[in-house]
Amino acid sequence: MTTPDHGSAENAFADDAFTVADPIEDAPDDTRLSLFEGDEGMLTLEQRRCLVVVLKHQIVTDDRDEWPVLVRDARLIRSRLNDLFLDLVIDRDRGVAYKVQIRADASGHVPPLLRDTAYTREETVLLAHLRQRHLAERGSGHPHAHIDRDDCLAAVAQFRPATATDRSGDEKKAGAAVDALVKAGILVKADGDDRFLISPVIETLLPIDRLRVIQEWLAEQNRPENALRRRDETLPDEPEDALQDDEDEEDAA
Repeated sequence: MTTPDHGSAENAFADDAFTVADPIEDAPDDTRLSLFEGDEGMLTLEQRRCLVVVLKHQIVTDDRDEWPVLVRDARLIRSRLNDLFLDLVIDRDRGVAYKVQIRADASGHVPPLLRDTAYTREETVLLAHLRQRHLAERGSGHPHAHIDRDDCLAAVAQFRPATATDRSGDEKKAGAAVDALVKAGILVKADGDDRFLISPVIETLLPIDRLRVIQEWLAEQNRPENALRRRDETLPDEPEDALQDDEDEEDAA
């Protein structure tokens, strides 16, 4: 009786089922995800840098080095943000991206990482002016809209109630509004410290219908019977569509 030769079958099974993968030491450098001792992260170095930029900044624009990675790996970056109850919005046409707070889900309460911070009156006035300026420049065929600091301050001053007496204080608030929008990336310094590019993100922040709501609100605030309102408050009676900003808790602290 001949004994069946199982050797070839066993060897074939072993080749198929127990092939040992190439050791990690032989893998290409770009697959090594561990960047420090104990690192269990699953993102590459450039993906991690991109994620940090999205978390640190209210707005990410297409002139940043991280933009190509953000667009290419949007699904992966969004996944990491979703783990923190945040979502990612990318407007590729306008070249802007930003994160938003997820408010609720089926499981109930969502611990917020960001908080809503209403813009001040001066910031709201300036945002509306910037939106109008950007709209006019783009309507005239110009690819970009620019504005000087003096123009920004004058725009805010136009909505200064006639009964206001603290001119110095009002001017400081107007200057602070300009600085705040520079920090947020809505105004980008160009050709010196006093000239700015209006970021295309203004279109996302203030769609036309929302701009009209803000303009109506501002007109109402400037009526004589409302002139004695405190001007340093942060719009407590603003309409539901008035401007608010998702601000990082760390930055807001």
